[in-house]
Amino acid sequence: MTRILFVIAVILICSSLCFAQQEADTAFIGVIENPTYEAGSGPVVMIDEAHHNFHTAEGRFLPFAELLRRDGYTVRRYAARFTLDSLKTGDILVISNALNERNVEDWSLPTPSAFDAEEIEAVRQWVEGGGALFLIADHMPFPGAAQDLAGAFGVMLNNGFALDTLKRSPDFFRRSDGTLREHTITGFADDPHRIDSVVTFTGQAFQVDNKAFEPLLIFDSGYVSLMPVEAWEFDSTTTIAPIEGWFQGGVLEFGKGRVAVFGEAAEFTAQIAGEERMKFGMNSPYAGQNLPFLLNIFRWLSRHGQ
Repeated sequence: MTRILFVIAVILICSSLCFAQQEADTAFIGVIENPTYEAGSGPVVMIDEAHHNFHTAEGRFLPFAELLRRDGYTVRRYAARFTLDSLKTGDILVISNALNERNVEDWSLPTPSAFDAEEIEAVRQWVEGGGALFLIADHMPFPGAAQDLAGAFGVMLNNGFALDTLKRSPDFFRRSDGTLREHTITGFADDPHRIDSVVTFTGQAFQVDNKAFEPLLIFDSGYVSLMPVEAWEFDSTTTIAPIEGWFQGGVLEFGKGRVAVFGEAAEFTAQIAGEERMKFGMNSPYAGQNLPFLLNIFRWLSRHGQ
């Protein structure tokens, strides 16, 4: 186990340097052959920017926002507390890597909730009444900040780093080995446009206590979760737990609404990092099907064609 920790720590040190330097790849323009909606006529997507979010519509999630706009959605920045009335002005709420003020500059424990109890209840009621939530919480400290909100839907986030002990990074989820599950979002076996693989870039693992949950991305036996006291700081005291069978993505029906939860953010945007301008996200040469995967998630959230 000590050897595993050492190998993973070396990988994460390199990853942390890239993480600190990452920025949106504004040159990335993903191909959309048949937009879901006519320009500006689709559902209103609200991207949360009120909770010290690491990813915002004009920052690291710019390629994400632009892709949705080109698919016909109306994308707006959401910069206020969550209330039932304000949430009713949109159709899909995107929350990516929110943080409590305490952790904006200090990525160590504790990691308090980014949302107060009234906000969480407002989101829960809004989804139950027909809203759609796309919740993303990457590796520590982001799961700690989102745990209370995720818990309202029966999702138990893990405040750690999901790592492949076999060093197959980036992380591949494939239909062929069962780590990418068949679903309306991924397509079925006889669908010529089915998704056969999705690539993620570290993130966290989570468990679920909700029978309505439908898994999409599932970790195999090669993965563990490292749970440090401070992000990117690993030593012999770092807690390590096996996460085989845990999830990095999935969806569920909740009342009249829908929820998609994912434990990694880069897979849904396009970024460059480091002096070598390394590409990771939808622009990665390994992640050719991440773009249609994202579009299919939003078609499911918006009930397109249903």
